[in-house]
Amino acid sequence: MAAFVESLSWGQQAALGLALFAGTSILSVAAVTVVLVRLPATYFRDDCVSPLAGRHPFVQWMWLILKNLQGALLILLGLLLSLPGIPGQGLLTVLIGVMFLDFPGKRRLERCLVSRPTVLTAINAVRARFSKAPLRVDP
Repeated sequence: MAAFVESLSWGQQAALGLALFAGTSILSVAAVTVVLVRLPATYFRDDCVSPLAGRHPFVQWMWLILKNLQGALLILLGLLLSLPGIPGQGLLTVLIGVMFLDFPGKRRLERCLVSRPTVLTAINAVRARFSKAPLRVDP
């Protein structure tokens, strides 16, 4: 792969970098949109029940381990994408990775961020575009 890139002219390398940046940006925005649209409207409320509630403890633990592993991998990928010269949405990928992790105070942090009027308005505009109910956040 390195030999292929080195064989390209400077302009072709720049075009390839721009195409990779645009592609990863579109994928990042698409991933965020999918997550926001699939969230239940009551996700940020105290009475929201986990979709795995009532399942076998083994299934719950496996889901928890896989979800946290995926979050850690996304954070590592985001940190890599944040390095200069590597195209991609590093910070956005790190934030998506943090959403997958489970740590003390996560729900409070999420509620604090989402309850900001500009953020909640933007999220609900995206959800409305896909005919989903607006998010309801506890005060």
